[in-house]
Amino acid sequence: MTGPLVQVLPFGDHAFLIETADVAGAHRLADLISRGAVDLPPDTIDEVVVGYAVVVVVVGPDPGAVDPEACAAWLEGVVSGFAVFDTRPEPGTRSPVTHLLPVVFDGDDLDEVAGLIGASRHRVVELLVGAHLEVAFVGFAPGFPYLTGLPPELAGLHRRHTPRTAVPAGSVAVAGGFASIYPRSTPGGWHLLGRTTEILFDPDVPPYSRVSPGDHVRFHAVDAPAVRLPVASATASSATAAAITDPARVALDPGDGPALLVVDPGLLSIVEDGGRRAVARLGVPAAGAADRRALALVNLLLGNERGAAAIECTASGPTLRVIGDGHIAVVGAAQGAVDVRVDGREVADATVVPVADGQVVSIGRIRHGLRSYLGIAGGLLTPEHFGSRSSDVLTGLGAGPLRAGNRLDRGRPGRIRGHLTLPSAPPPGTPVTLRVVPGPRVVPGTGSEAALEVLASTVWDVAHHVDRIGVRLSAEDGTTISNAPAGSSTPMITGAVQVPPDGLPIILLPDHATVGGYPVAACVITADIPLLGQLTPGDQVAFVVVDQAEAAHERRRSWGRDRAVVSGWFPTSAGT
Repeated sequence: MTGPLVQVLPFGDHAFLIETADVAGAHRLADLISRGAVDLPPDTIDEVVVGYAVVVVVVGPDPGAVDPEACAAWLEGVVSGFAVFDTRPEPGTRSPVTHLLPVVFDGDDLDEVAGLIGASRHRVVELLVGAHLEVAFVGFAPGFPYLTGLPPELAGLHRRHTPRTAVPAGSVAVAGGFASIYPRSTPGGWHLLGRTTEILFDPDVPPYSRVSPGDHVRFHAVDAPAVRLPVASATASSATAAAITDPARVALDPGDGPALLVVDPGLLSIVEDGGRRAVARLGVPAAGAADRRALALVNLLLGNERGAAAIECTASGPTLRVIGDGHIAVVGAAQGAVDVRVDGREVADATVVPVADGQVVSIGRIRHGLRSYLGIAGGLLTPEHFGSRSSDVLTGLGAGPLRAGNRLDRGRPGRIRGHLTLPSAPPPGTPVTLRVVPGPRVVPGTGSEAALEVLASTVWDVAHHVDRIGVRLSAEDGTTISNAPAGSSTPMITGAVQVPPDGLPIILLPDHATVGGYPVAACVITADIPLLGQLTPGDQVAFVVVDQAEAAHERRRSWGRDRAVVSGWFPTSAGT
């Protein structure tokens, strides 16, 4: 049976949201789009991700190679003849597997849930253990299964009023009609009922996630009050253990070629590049630089590929010893934003600086913004995971925060540019203006635009909790957002402005969960996303609503502007 035309909705200015009749239809449509995308120009589509009866398609980053309007027209053609209600499995589809998982039911929210449904703790456990659950899709975090089939009493529980900033690894939780297991410690707004030792994600062994859509899950109660996720097990690789706990994660072993040796890691220094692609369907975020423009500029200045790996420095940077002669540069939010020294001698930021074997480079306080990027000619050659050298705080992939003694190998240098022109920092206290387009489910005349109006009419403060997952906002006068458009478990994009039940917006950054259940009032346009990585606690933020045409124009303009501010060839009079 062929269903009605499935509407392709803009999601920000670089993604599209397509709603289907059910989860099975979403999986079939995502497969159809993925198979058809091979006929498109390379890098047209970055991600095709399934949520609850929804598919989100993210287009490639290069506006010179990708036309979102043409991609939207192509998607309309794909879905126009799509058999929405034909949920028969494709030939050769993997047979479902049943997973029996042990759970210690001692969750922090067990008593609260019992009160909410008017039952005893024992009855809550009985309801969950008795449920025949099915994996609808995998997302949010690596291996995080969205399980349907809850009894009505548990299926009716909404998400918590305010999400936790950290949920313990192994937590078994319910919310929004689903049950799930948090494979590692992440933020989350679900009700915690118990915990398990089972490992659900192995980044070294395909298909990586232990459970797949269509699989069945049964929980059974066990008595083991001291159970904790193991650092390693006989069936888990060392990388798996590293991805669940947080030791060094990926080893940065000593080598014998040109490198940077970490003497002092600074406050939070991590290796980031252009990020990961085509892995959101596994629950793995794109990661990459929080300020991709600063990363691109430091690489363009040094003759590297735009997305080559560099060190992302937060608030105060590292001290490193140079092994082998080379050239470095440090780029932050503005000219003069970073304190940079070589052997104790102050040098300019946003400038190519030659360094000799044995010299010590120190990145001090970041005076403007939150982050800067230390690049070296040839880029950094740290180990890759899923095609990227990036670390992220959500999944634990990558090398993680640098430590004293880490050695960062370097690549072969290219031709180095001479000069970078950055704007000066604005006066202290100047609000950061972020241009946004309406969220995908904001429809004029339905009342859903009310949340967008409050968002744009309020000057917001950046709250204390800022990380690579997201930026939380609050208003000095107590303003909160209500009547946000309906939310469901939907794949998310960087720059999405989510509104949890407490009404305080959260802007998603590169390490954000791949699926989220909170409504999206607006999306920061691609051209302004680099500003998000520089937001500091106490900054003020003002939102300005623009249309898709302006967002597309600014996306193209910002991409070309990056190359325009880099000129000449090294050496120049500055920085030599």
